[in-house]
Amino acid sequence: MLTTIDTAYTDTRADDLAWALGREPLPALAVLDLELSGARLQLRLLGASHQVLLDQEGGSCSETVACIPGSSTPLPLGVAKRLGDWEYEFAARVETLSEQSFAGRAQELLALVADHPHGLAGTFPGSPHAFTAMVAQRGEGQVRWRTWHAYPQEGRLVVTRTRVGLLQPHGPRNQRPERRPDRAAL
Repeated sequence: MLTTIDTAYTDTRADDLAWALGREPLPALAVLDLELSGARLQLRLLGASHQVLLDQEGGSCSETVACIPGSSTPLPLGVAKRLGDWEYEFAARVETLSEQSFAGRAQELLALVADHPHGLAGTFPGSPHAFTAMVAQRGEGQVRWRTWHAYPQEGRLVVTRTRVGLLQPHGPRNQRPERRPDRAAL
């Protein structure tokens, strides 16, 4: 789903983004509610920011990537946490692109998300390449989402990916299968 965010694009910076887990729902400019094989997911556009609310058997999770006033948690490159019976993994990177490359990448991403059944993208009036986009999927017992936060005035694109899944049971550590002697060596 592609929507125009009914607010002016303000001159924010990629470096101002912060990450947080467990925040209450923040006021959203656009929302997409999804049901993905028993997982209820809400994708929320907060302007140049996002929030994802996940609720499924075993608990709930709230991820926020936003310019959060007073936040002391900058956007990390990676996070791996245990949340009850879940494994939560988050990764972020910043792409710096030329003006022409940025325009092409923006068009490509907006087309991808606009046509995706589990995608939400918001564009801002005043800048054709200012957008926030999100897409979610479920597979192999995991819920995953990717996001893109565009900062055309800087030529920077912040890309995140998240995976949430049940903890996998592990067998005894450092246990190797029993090895049989090689008959040729006897």
